[in-house]
Formats: sequence, structure tokens, C-alpha cells
Amino acid sequence: MPRTGTTRRAALAAAAALPLAARAQGAYPDRPIRLVLPFAAGSATDIRARLFGAAIAADWGQPVVVENRGGANGFLAAEAVARATPDGYTLLFTSNSTHGSNPALFRRLPYDPIADFAPVTLIGSAPNFVVVNLALPVRTLRELIELARARPGRLNFASGSASSRAAGELFKAMARVEMTNVGYRANPQALTDVIAGNAQVMFADSTTATSQIREGRVRALAVTSRERAPTLPDIPTVEEAGGLPGYEMINWAAVYAPAGTPPAIVARLNAEFAAVAARPAVRDRLREDGTEPRTTTPEELGRFTESEIAKWRGIVAAARIEPE
Repeated sequence: MPRTGTTRRAALAAAAALPLAARAQGAYPDRPIRLVLPFAAGSATDIRARLFGAAIAADWGQPVVVENRGGANGFLAAEAVARATPDGYTLLFTSNSTHGSNPALFRRLPYDPIADFAPVTLIGSAPNFVVVNLALPVRTLRELIELARARPGRLNFASGSASSRAAGELFKAMARVEMTNVGYRANPQALTDVIAGNAQVMFADSTTATSQIREGRVRALAVTSRERAPTLPDIPTVEEAGGLPGYEMINWAAVYAPAGTPPAIVARLNAEFAAVAARPAVRDRLREDGTEPRTTTPEELGRFTESEIAKWRGIVAAARIEPE
């Protein structure tokens, strides 16, 4: 059937637009990329994001801006990215707080950790360390348990993330002790108060805690992984030191884009993050603070996220935490 004038003009316009669209897609990235974080500057997630951001900026010749949106349990950062234009220029560099524990700790979230995001890659995982103020009269985890039982509810444990809090709550449940949680906007602020004696105990992520342990500002009693940390091998596990079989708490970092981000852009981001993570200098820097690098395909991260949400719901139930 012969084309009408209107049909012909539409076809010509569509044809003309194809090279333009191809050029636009091929140009990615042609402007700055934002890595939005749910934690404050100096946190473990912040340190990891800046490490990757600097490398990606050098590779791609575009600025990578780290935007700290701490507070509100990670809601602000996650919602901002979930609502962002899905074009690859706004990414969530986050942890299990927003995409693992929050769905278990809160009845309602302003974002859907599955439906609102396109997984990019896992970055790595790390344990927490059980640390105490130097003035607290305990030198082992068993002594901490005994002291907490002798002073029910009188010891405070600081937490600056959902992982840190859940680690403490799970410890309380398994050790049958009462301690009072004091929440902070981020783990560095929480650890500062432990050092100052305003709180006595903390289940601090390894990136935040390692240097403070090595410099003797806090006393480390145990590590929350099932195996000892290679960075501090003299510190026993919670299972070893406290006689709590099966105790484990691992935190992780990952990158997500808004749902609807073109698969080609997700694939390019995935390849770049994986390439950066494979560099010896980056791997060594991550391992210095106890983070074990680990990247995945987007599909693997999607399945991992779903499994972590299910796992954290089990942890929250075992710790007898009432969802807020």
C-alpha cells in the first residue's frame, strides 16, 4: 500500500532519529555521574565509594560525584535513586542496610528494594568487630557477657547502621543479656562516642574499626564472621570467644541503578566496576580494612539481594527485634 504524506514524513523522522539515539547511547557517559550513599562521609560505604569513584572518573574522563545522604535509616538515599531518571547518571552505592536489613526492620519503606532498582554489581563483604571502651573492665567476650548479665540494661551499645544494630541485637538474644542500643547517623560517629566513653560497646564494621583497634583506641573482643579476619588474626570469632555457636554477621556493599536503566548501560557499569575491583591497588586497599572484594553479574546481584532480604528477616526474628 502506498504511503501517505503523513506516513512518509513520520518514517523519515524516525529514521533520522535513529543515528541520533545511537550516538547518544554510544556517548555514555558524557556528563558527571552521581554515586548516592546512605551514610555520612568517613563511613565504610563512603570510603569504598570514593575509591571506586576516583578510578572510574580517571577511566571515563567524567567526574564521579559522591553524594552523602545519611540519616533516616538510608531511606533518603534509596528513595532519591529509586525516583531518579534511569539513565545511568545516578547510582546507589549502598550496603545491606538499604537492601537487606531495612525490609526486615521496618514495616513500610519509601522504596521497593527489588522493584525500584536495577542491580549492577556486588562490591565486597566484611565482618564487624565487637569493640569496647578501654575503661570497661573486660578483656574477653565472656567477661563482657558476664558483666552485661550482672548489670542488665545498664550497658549501652552504639550503632550507626542497621547491620551494626542487628549484630548487637542478635548477640543480646544469643548471649541472653540486656544492653541498650544508642543509634547514630553513621558508624564513625558511633565509634567516636565509644572511644570517649559515652557508650561502652559497639559492633563496628571493619573499615571503621580496624585503624582504631590497631592504634589502641578501643579494645577488640571478637570478630562477627565465622572465621578470623586476615587483617587482625589474633582476634577470635564471637563463636570462639563467647561460646555462641552459629553467630555470624557480615555486611556487604553493592551498586544499584534506578529500575528501567537501559541494559546496555547497566552492562557497561558492571564491566567497569568489575575492572576497577580487579586492580591490585584497589583490592589491596579494600583488604587493608577487612573488605573482601567480590563482584557479580547484575543477575547474580538480583538473586543475592532477594536471598539477603530473606536471611535478614530470619536474623531479625531470631534477635526478637520488633519491626518499626
